[in-house]
Amino acid sequence: MGVTKFKMAPISIASKRAYIRLLQWALPLSLFVLSTAYEFGEHQIGHGDPIAALVNAEVLLFGIVGPCAVAAAIGYIRRMVDAQDEAQITLERLNRELEGKVVERTLALEHQNGELARANAQLRSLDEMKSEFVAMVSHELRAPLTILNGALEVATQDKALPQTSRGTLAIMASESKRLTDFVQTILDLSRIEAGKLRVNPGPVAIRPLLEQAAGVILSQSARPLIWDHCDDLPPAWADEVLLEEVLRNLIRNADKYSPPGQPIHLSACLQDGRRIRIGVRDHGHGIAPEAQTRIFDRFDRGDARESAPAGWGLGLYLARRLIEAQSGAIGVRSPVAPDHPMPGSEFYIFVPIAEIAEDE
Repeated sequence: MGVTKFKMAPISIASKRAYIRLLQWALPLSLFVLSTAYEFGEHQIGHGDPIAALVNAEVLLFGIVGPCAVAAAIGYIRRMVDAQDEAQITLERLNRELEGKVVERTLALEHQNGELARANAQLRSLDEMKSEFVAMVSHELRAPLTILNGALEVATQDKALPQTSRGTLAIMASESKRLTDFVQTILDLSRIEAGKLRVNPGPVAIRPLLEQAAGVILSQSARPLIWDHCDDLPPAWADEVLLEEVLRNLIRNADKYSPPGQPIHLSACLQDGRRIRIGVRDHGHGIAPEAQTRIFDRFDRGDARESAPAGWGLGLYLARRLIEAQSGAIGVRSPVAPDHPMPGSEFYIFVPIAEIAEDE
């Protein structure tokens, strides 16, 4: 047979106080009556003197002092219980208020989260529209710019034109090429941000790629190049087109910030047996330490001087995004020569070697 379990209902605070108050007076009174009656009976039976029993020391001790001490102890316990009850009442009230505030704040937070989600969705939609618009405009500009560049190149080679006119056309061709590079940068960034950048990795020989990138950027410049190329360098595992674009950005940046006639140092060596380190060093003013942490951000330029070369602050940002898309990394070291008046900077990238990448 099963055992029936009884669960006592909790005693209310008012009932508990009434029980303790009753106990505080009933118990001492019962002790007084019991001890007095006992002593009275004992002395009356033993001595026949009831008056002596009433004033006996035992009556004083057990009939008066004892019950008074019990009453005082129960009174102290009663005060402690009352204080505990008040604290419990206060705690319950605070808990109710806290629960109410939690519910209120939760509802407010849910409302704010809903508004933030809607605002975020709107911003995402606007950002997508912006990216599509920029990509469309850049794509539409690229075709006429290509035609314009070709026409200007042909016109600058016409020996029948006066020297002044050829000089003007050369400036126009340079600015047109600059605008074309900017449009191409915008297109590349739009593809990256839209997640539509295609990366086709494969074995890439570094030295020929560096020579080709330097030849394109420095074709109109008499700036010398200093090479530091390790022998027997293995091929890198990268997208050749994207890697060349990164190298062009770094070489263009070094050419822009180096004084005329100063060389650019190009290096390529094996690093830790798994990666190739490619460095492009200039002889410019260098980059302040506080600017090095943000120089690869969009629209940020390390040189904020009024005499600094013109730029949009997108070249290094594009280089970072492109090299990271190829499982590589990019960094900067500045100053390279602290004691030199033009301490210079070195931008370097890491790309995995082909053998390691194919094994992985």
